[in-house]
Amino acid sequence: MRFTLPRDIYYGDNAIAELKNLRGKKAIVVTGGHAMQKFGFLDETVKELKAAGFEVKTIEGVENDPTVATVKKGAEIMREFQPDWIVAIGGGSPIDAAKAMWVLYEDPKATLEELVAGKFPVLRQKAHFCAIGSTSGTGTEVTSFAVITDPEKGIKYPLANFEITPDVAIVDPALPQTMPKNTVAWTGMDALTHAIESYVSTFATDFTDPLALKATRMVNENILASYNGDKTARANMHYAQCIAGMAFTNALLGITHSLAHKTGAAFSTGHVPHGCANAMYLPHTIECNAHDKRAHKRYAEIADYMGLGGNTENEKVQNLINRVRELDRDLNIPHGLKEFGVIEGEFLAKAKDIAHNAVLDACTPENPRKMDDELMLKVLKACYYDTVVDF
Repeated sequence: MRFTLPRDIYYGDNAIAELKNLRGKKAIVVTGGHAMQKFGFLDETVKELKAAGFEVKTIEGVENDPTVATVKKGAEIMREFQPDWIVAIGGGSPIDAAKAMWVLYEDPKATLEELVAGKFPVLRQKAHFCAIGSTSGTGTEVTSFAVITDPEKGIKYPLANFEITPDVAIVDPALPQTMPKNTVAWTGMDALTHAIESYVSTFATDFTDPLALKATRMVNENILASYNGDKTARANMHYAQCIAGMAFTNALLGITHSLAHKTGAAFSTGHVPHGCANAMYLPHTIECNAHDKRAHKRYAEIADYMGLGGNTENEKVQNLINRVRELDRDLNIPHGLKEFGVIEGEFLAKAKDIAHNAVLDACTPENPRKMDDELMLKVLKACYYDTVVDF
C-alpha cells in the first residue's frame, strides 16, 4: 500500500507568496486563456518567482480539456528553455497539461500511448513541479492524475502515476473568488464526486477515508453558498476540493469518472464539461454500485456523515441519491444527457463504443461493482434518459 501527497501544501490567505521561497534558476509558468491574466494572478506569480531569482518564461493559452497537440508544443518549449521548476496556475486544464508537458520534457522519447498504459519515466531529473489551483473541483494540485484530450478520436486519456504528483501545491482562496457561477457549480460537484467515489473505491484505506468523509461534509455545507457568491463558503470549497483530491489520488475513483471521461468530447452538440457530467451521472452510478453490499454500507456512512438522516441503510443511501439530485437542481445542472442537449440518435449510435471505452478506462478497475460492456451500457442509457438503475 502507498499514500502519496505533495511534500508541501501551502494554504490560506496570500499563500501564493510562498513562490518566492522556491530555489532554482529557471521557471516556466503554464496557464490558461485569460482569467489568471485578467485578475493579476499570472503577474503575481511571475513577480514572486523573479523575487526568488528565477528567469521566467510563460506558456499561456492552454485550452479547456488540453489536447495532445498543446502538450507536445509545451514540452518542446520546455526543452528549449530548460527550466528547473515548472509552475502551473489555473484550473484543472493548464495544470493537467503542464503535468503531461513535464513528462515529455523529462523524457522526449515517451509517448502518450506508453503513458496511458502506465509506463512513466522517473521524473525530477530536470525539473520540479508546483501547482496553484484556481478552481475548486479537480484537486489536481495534489494528485497523481492528468486528463488529456484527443479531439480527433473524441476521447479523453486519463494519465495516472505517482511520478506526476506535484512537489508543491499552493491552495490560495483568493483565486477561486473569480470563478463564474457555472464553473462554481460544475467544479463543486466534481469535488463531491471525488469524495464519494474515493470512499467507496475498492482501494479506500484508513488513510483516505477521513479525508473523503471530511470533503463530503464540507462540500455539502458550502457548495450552495459558494454558488451564490459567499466568499467564506467559496474558500471552504477550495479547501474541500483539495482534501477530496488527497483522498482520491490514493484511493482512486470509479465509473462516474469513467463515463465522464468517455462522453466529454464524444458528441457533435458540444463539449460536456467534466464536472457537469459527473453531477449528472452520480445519482445513477450510486444506484448501480449500491447493489454491492460493501458499497451500500459505505454510501450510508456518507449520508450519516453529511447529516442526511434515515433510519435504515436503504433510506440513508436513497437520501444520498436525493441530495445529489437536489444539488443538481439548485445548481442548474441538467438531469441527464438528454436534458443537457445531446441528440438521441447520435447518442444511441455511439453508446456501445462509449460504454466499451468506459469499461477500459483507468477509473473502472477500483469501482465497487464489477463492470462489463452490457452493464456499463445500461448505466450509460440511464444517464442519458435519467432513469433509475434498478438492475
